[in-house]
Amino acid sequence: MSHSKAQFGVIGHKGRMGQALADAIADAGHELRVGVDEGGHPGPLATQCDVLVDFSVPEALGESLGAAKVAGIPILIGTTGLTTENHEAIDAAGEVIPVLQTGNTSLGVNLLCHLIHRAAATLGDDWDIEILEMHHRYKVDAPSGTALLMGLAAAEGRGIALDANSERGRDGMTGAREEGAIGFASLRGGTVAGDHSVIFAGAEERITLSHSAENRMIFARGAVKAASWLIGKEPGRYTMNDVLGL
Repeated sequence: MSHSKAQFGVIGHKGRMGQALADAIADAGHELRVGVDEGGHPGPLATQCDVLVDFSVPEALGESLGAAKVAGIPILIGTTGLTTENHEAIDAAGEVIPVLQTGNTSLGVNLLCHLIHRAAATLGDDWDIEILEMHHRYKVDAPSGTALLMGLAAAEGRGIALDANSERGRDGMTGAREEGAIGFASLRGGTVAGDHSVIFAGAEERITLSHSAENRMIFARGAVKAASWLIGKEPGRYTMNDVLGL
């Protein structure tokens, strides 16, 4: 259950997502209590908040998790480009506080991932899976966190490991497509907030599941809904599927 008025702390609040979060927090009737950016420290300020939201950089994650643990409050992590070490730190934090980490906070994208999982589980291995994503020219990581989220949904539907069954950055004489692989292609340009398509290509037919983000506010509104939902939950590592009840 989301709280009627929650006190939010936002890590990276001067960035593009941080500004969108500030608007979404106000629109939802909550309060942005604390904003932290590069050079700032969330630790002493986290005790004033009901929940932290981090959309900054992977390098800041350790400090954000530490602040949330000391304050005993939940944290939502929307930062992309996370490493294995980052995920291990998130797992450890989930033993003492509620943590929700996701590559995308859009409610529509997460519902789409549910459909991707079902399609991958239903269709045979002879259907190739390709994921195409496009973002604005300033995005620094590829594939996007959302594309990887969709790839993970497809891999789990197939009962395979994504890391061992993905093809990225094809160039030159690459040879035939690896059977059972999940392919990724990344495009960058303009001001695109985020376009994603998952193509299931079978013999003489294709199914395409897609999502277009028209404004980053969809991610901010989803993050605020998920973060307020997280307040009062038991320690653990949660997902957007939990928020959606899937």
